[in-house]
Amino acid sequence: MRVSAADPLQVVATTSMITDAARVVGGELVRVTGLMGPGVDPHSYRQTRSDILAMVRSDLTLHHGLYLEAQMEEFLDKLTEQRRVVAVTRDIPRDKLIAHDEYKNQFDPHIWMDPRLWVHVVNSVRDALIEALPEEKARFTDAAANYIKELDELHAYATTVLSSVPQTTRILVTSHDAFNYFGRAYDYEVMGVQGISTQSEAGLTHVGELVSTLVQRNIQAVFVESSVSDRNTRALIEGAASRNHEVRIGGHLFSDAMGPDGTYEGTYLGMIDHNVTTIARALGGDAPERGMRGELTIGM
Repeated sequence: MRVSAADPLQVVATTSMITDAARVVGGELVRVTGLMGPGVDPHSYRQTRSDILAMVRSDLTLHHGLYLEAQMEEFLDKLTEQRRVVAVTRDIPRDKLIAHDEYKNQFDPHIWMDPRLWVHVVNSVRDALIEALPEEKARFTDAAANYIKELDELHAYATTVLSSVPQTTRILVTSHDAFNYFGRAYDYEVMGVQGISTQSEAGLTHVGELVSTLVQRNIQAVFVESSVSDRNTRALIEGAASRNHEVRIGGHLFSDAMGPDGTYEGTYLGMIDHNVTTIARALGGDAPERGMRGELTIGM
């Protein structure tokens, strides 16, 4: 609990992307505890005892919403009865969301794949911090505005390098359907071995259909994800090979979590820069080897 105005606001954030946004916008005025680190799958994550203690003692808990933290939903609902809890996707217009492919009245939660949608999250984080610490409104507002300028730069970079990929090869095959917003934003066809949630299974029939697609459309690169097993993706490669079609792994993408702490890829900007650059280069586009800022270090 925050004892005095001189103490940093105690904030807990579920995913690494939200943790990063809260740290950027809050700066030295907040102390952010992130629950999910690199490689952690938020779809299956369950709160630990230490997580519960941190949230109960915090001034503010930020979670994604849209049923991303499915295993934490019940606890978060109860927590709202006694603590300040904010779903950072709450203010995104519903007409900007992609409907869930399995559940009525639910939506694809992977909105961070489109930097323009992530702006809504940054604004929600800003507003939540202002509500908790209103005397620092100006500082939170300025920090958010500066960060949004960086998101605009990121989107412009992504648009440029991804459009350099030939139209016929703008096909993104990944471990699960985490890239639908990416596909919509940058005009790419997206195919996931699993569904929107990593909890859904990839059936043999679906894998077989994807193998046929790889062969028929001469797709030569597929991608694996940092927080999802590559078993099904490798099954695609083996299936294509059995039909005399060579498919390679185009690279590792960050899907539901960012890169290691302390690295550029361990920030939201670096995460998306890495994905955009990796995809563009693997599919025949023109992108600088070390990304938008020349800071990429992983898998380049």
